[in-house]
Amino acid sequence: MMVVRYTCKHCNTEIGSIPFDSARDVIRQLQENDEKEKERFLDTDDKGSMTVRCICEQCEQSLRMFPDLYHLENWKQ
Repeated sequence: MMVVRYTCKHCNTEIGSIPFDSARDVIRQLQENDEKEKERFLDTDDKGSMTVRCICEQCEQSLRMFPDLYHLENWKQ
């Protein structure tokens, strides 16, 4: 079954997923993004499932407390 997964781009924690049939509006919005944004935030596997890279609550809190972390490529270990 195809799904849209939401995964933290910093720690790779899976935040959640939506069955493909239930996510038509989300998929339409994601596909309307320009190519640069798609490359940065969206992965599609060979089965058609999509992964949206976003930020989990824990990483968001860390970034709020230490905003200099935004400048680092891989700050989460």
